[in-house]
Amino acid sequence: MKNSLIIISLSFIFAVSCKKDKSISQQMIEAKTPTAPKKPKQLMIHDDVRIDNYYWLNDRENNDVIDYLNAENDYTKCMMKHTEAFQKVLFEEMKGRIKEDDTTVPYKLNGYWYLTRYEKGKDYPIYVRKKGTLKAPEEILFDCNAMAKDLAYFNLGGISISPDNTMAAFSTDVVSRRQYVIQIKNLITGEIYPDKITNTTGSATWANDNRTLFYSRKDEITLRSFKIYKHILNTIEDKDLVVYHEEDETYNTFVYKTKSRKYIVIGSSSTLTTEYRFLNANTPHEEFKVFQKRTKELDYSISHYDDSFYIIANCDDATNFKLLKTSELHTEIEHWQEVLPHREAVLIEDIEIFKNYLVVNERENGLNRLRIISWKGKEDYYLPFNSETYTAYIGNNPDFDSDMLRYGFNSLTSPSTVIDYNLKTKQSDIKKEQQVLGGKFKKENYESKRVWATARDGVKIPISLVYNRGTKLNGQTPLLQYAYGSYGSTIDPSFSSIRLSLLDRGFIYAIAHIRGGEYLGREWYENGKLLIKKNTFNDFIDCSKYLIEQKYTSAKHLYAYGGSAGGLLIGVVINMNPELYNGVLAAVPFVDVVTTMLDDSIPLTTGEYDEWGNPNEEEFYHYMKSYSPYDNVEAKDYPNMLVTTGLHDSQVQYWEPAKWVAKLRELKTDSNILLLHTDMDSGHGGASGRFESLKEVALEYAFLLDLEGIHN
Repeated sequence: MKNSLIIISLSFIFAVSCKKDKSISQQMIEAKTPTAPKKPKQLMIHDDVRIDNYYWLNDRENNDVIDYLNAENDYTKCMMKHTEAFQKVLFEEMKGRIKEDDTTVPYKLNGYWYLTRYEKGKDYPIYVRKKGTLKAPEEILFDCNAMAKDLAYFNLGGISISPDNTMAAFSTDVVSRRQYVIQIKNLITGEIYPDKITNTTGSATWANDNRTLFYSRKDEITLRSFKIYKHILNTIEDKDLVVYHEEDETYNTFVYKTKSRKYIVIGSSSTLTTEYRFLNANTPHEEFKVFQKRTKELDYSISHYDDSFYIIANCDDATNFKLLKTSELHTEIEHWQEVLPHREAVLIEDIEIFKNYLVVNERENGLNRLRIISWKGKEDYYLPFNSETYTAYIGNNPDFDSDMLRYGFNSLTSPSTVIDYNLKTKQSDIKKEQQVLGGKFKKENYESKRVWATARDGVKIPISLVYNRGTKLNGQTPLLQYAYGSYGSTIDPSFSSIRLSLLDRGFIYAIAHIRGGEYLGREWYENGKLLIKKNTFNDFIDCSKYLIEQKYTSAKHLYAYGGSAGGLLIGVVINMNPELYNGVLAAVPFVDVVTTMLDDSIPLTTGEYDEWGNPNEEEFYHYMKSYSPYDNVEAKDYPNMLVTTGLHDSQVQYWEPAKWVAKLRELKTDSNILLLHTDMDSGHGGASGRFESLKEVALEYAFLLDLEGIHN
């Protein structure tokens, strides 16, 4: 143990001796890298033995672990010392494009207009409302700047207003582990009631009696949301009753109220299967009724309207889902009646129900479509979007009786726009277009397109590209390729004012819409998981090869970026084809797949067997081990790398990237840069505060730009 501390201390001494004006190559020569001691631990299952030399890093209470992480941070700071002034320039540049004194578009709910505003020089939002009209006096509900005072991390979770508008249930997290404390505020007097509910998901749902509150609680160890409780106003937490216990460790549970405000709904979900229970919101002390009992791989969701429930479900082999309805009295699947059929080329993603209209959010050929249907059956049409690659989505529409649809639109070159569309008159009203300050941004200065790479199995993979029109596409152009590729999560081609700092310095930005997401429908997801998960990794690599072959870039100028499960993607592709990339960014990367998925005490593990497989089963174990980034690090050259994590990460534990970096340091044969930065105050989402997170982006961009020799 003493030897390990000596090594770490030496690293620290060398780190602080770095000179600001030295180049990164000179600093690499002078600075001694942190070295994590090897403490072999044997891990065996299925008669297969793995030796994990860095398993000991799995203990955030161990001072040696903290010392090692701090030493890595010091080393990163040292190695990036020469870019500090540039990082500040990038930070101020990105911050300077954002309107500091900004306000969201107000929305109406139960007689009040709600909005969120930001004040210049302050990091956190202020939540306010106005009664009846936007000209009414402002009521401040929560000033997060005051609430976050003297805290290293602060996040206001859910806000739930009581039906009589007099109270707000709200939640806070001051650790960044996503374990929220729910409290109740009297909005008339400003009093915070003594009620305090700990270790929750952060959301709470009022019954219609203005006294009963339903919420979901997390398991202390796994952080799985596993119980729904009922809380009575002005009682202590210990008196709360469990109304539902989700005993299956592969499921999470949650609770919400239907938009019609008639029902409280408890949901249970795994990756592939869902189940719901419902209760009249006027009678919160009765028993919940099962909507449709869980059936393996039956995935459905419910919405309420009039005397019926509307269901989006994949029953009857509807891979891309179909829309059905059933009466409130008979909710079992045998009573479901088809409203919109399943279509092979169209994915139904969501619906929004209004008193007079139904809005369906669909996806066809990767692009969003908003379909408008009148309940009387006289109208059925799509809102027109004229762009090759864009993002459109249903916005915040809590008012059931409204004829106004709020939706959002943006693209890789067009800032986000909030639009109110009158469903009766068919007139659109642009309520707000994102302002890009600084005076330099013009839409016409940027170009976006969608191209299609051919994967090794012949499947066409779409790639969305954006770049400054002045950028020369000659094979020497720096290009940052991003992807996620898991859980059916679709990465839409959306606008980013932050990204302009790369585009204006000659970078191309590419989103590879690889299998594992749902960009091209549900089958696109199904073909990138479990025992065919390698399609995800192969797609990314084949997109990289296509971009090089088409002279958008070259291996000397190609960079890869991914976070969380996307960080797993990065870890795999640099084990498979490290020669394709000059550098990579891996944010909170899920890289120790086998060990994590074998440990059911770690948050998220049991709920993800349907995504990755259960390695307690031998077939899944060996397949998972064959691609797990940590298990496949070899003695060979790797690209330049910047790896980031958070000490309190509840989704991907910090020790995964820490162990990965330690093993890479031990085995890699190149002299390329390898940096690990751990935010000691935050978790999976990074730093709190509106602008603090931009400092990490500035570090990442400075890393990339420095590799390209761009310093201004």
